[in-house]
Amino acid sequence: MKLNLKWKFALFIAALLLFAVGILSTLVLSGVADYQREQLEVSLQQQADIAGNRIRQQYVSGTRFDPQTFMQLQGQNLAVQIGSTSGMRVLLYDISGAKAGDSLPMEEVPDTGEALNYALQNKIAYLVAGDTQDYLAPVQGPDGQLGVIHFQALLGSQQAFYKNLQERFVVTGTMVLLISFGLGLFYMNRQAKAISRLKDAADSIRKGTFITEPPFERKDELGELSGGIYDMSQAIQASMNTQQHFINNISHELKTPLTSIRAYTDLLHMYGDDPALIKEAREVIDKEAARLYDLVEKVLKLAAMNKYEFEQQLEKVEMASFLEDLCARMKGKADVFGVTIYRELETAEIWADRESLMQIFVNLLDNAIKYNRENGSVTVKNRMMDNRLAVEITDTGVGIPEELGDKIFEPFYTVNKDRARKSGGSGLGLSLVKQWVDRHSGNIRVEHPEEGGTRFVVSFAINKK
Repeated sequence: MKLNLKWKFALFIAALLLFAVGILSTLVLSGVADYQREQLEVSLQQQADIAGNRIRQQYVSGTRFDPQTFMQLQGQNLAVQIGSTSGMRVLLYDISGAKAGDSLPMEEVPDTGEALNYALQNKIAYLVAGDTQDYLAPVQGPDGQLGVIHFQALLGSQQAFYKNLQERFVVTGTMVLLISFGLGLFYMNRQAKAISRLKDAADSIRKGTFITEPPFERKDELGELSGGIYDMSQAIQASMNTQQHFINNISHELKTPLTSIRAYTDLLHMYGDDPALIKEAREVIDKEAARLYDLVEKVLKLAAMNKYEFEQQLEKVEMASFLEDLCARMKGKADVFGVTIYRELETAEIWADRESLMQIFVNLLDNAIKYNRENGSVTVKNRMMDNRLAVEITDTGVGIPEELGDKIFEPFYTVNKDRARKSGGSGLGLSLVKQWVDRHSGNIRVEHPEEGGTRFVVSFAINKK
């Protein structure tokens, strides 16, 4: 049988309380019993000392007999007198162990057994039987032991008190146990309900149904856990939505070039002897294959950056020569598009990963060339700005609407989808650029020059490793 958390908590509290009450009762009752016994022994010892002095005084002041004869002659009278003053039954024995007196001669003589022999050896003996305690002590005379005095104390009142105390502990302990169990059950039921709600929320998230609010709000650890589960649910949902959006977009982007390739291969199967078609198909397939390769490469890079931390190899990079070399590499593509690249470069050094810088500025220059107008231009400029190096890449293209300034850094976002497909754009380049810049603790922003076009400004700290 499976017990839920509420009953596990309740049973644990009950067992803990029962154990605590049991231990406490045992210790208290044991202490009371020890105290009663010690008090009785002290009282009996005092009575024995008083009785011993009285017997010794009478032995010394009267006619001198040997101890055994004295005890036999005076024992009965002494036993009655001592019994009357002590309130207990008193028996006297001579040195041989024979009974010499009894304050209650009509009562049955108690069987003292070895206790009497022990007392005859000048030692004190105790004997408890039922509700009676026998106390045997030696009686000393001026010349040695005269005999043994035997007190018989009734324990009824002490035992009644002890039993009454036991009953009170049972009643009180039971009441405390029941009340504490009830309060504990109420409290633990509240905690168990809270934990159950957390479990339901976790199960819901596990099944793909995300929670829209925290399971509950409390100012304790469970409240913090509730808030943490809600935050986790929101983060997972956002991640899954982004992932789904990513998959949907990439599926569409991959499908587009593949559709073109598939269409031309079908045409080639049908009209394979048409030279014009063969030339056109070769150009289109080559272009779409290059676009597909570029798209896959960028997607893999983006996924890797989301999953891993690149180990950047920081080195001192002289930005004027770096940008000059990069512009020279891009000149061929700029010539194809009829775009002129201008440079306004100043000598400056920064600590950076050279490969990441290459990716950043290749993407920005590539976009500036592809989305430019015919006979347009791209200006690459660097300048010092508040102890930072700013690199500006300005084009004379159609520009980007100001309200889209933040969206252009999102994966797969394109300002004009038709133009992006014609130019081979995938919408991933600027997203990668933003991540590379962030990893260098840099900043990137887009500006809108009055004369038209687009300006991207990337800034890095100067000489900071």
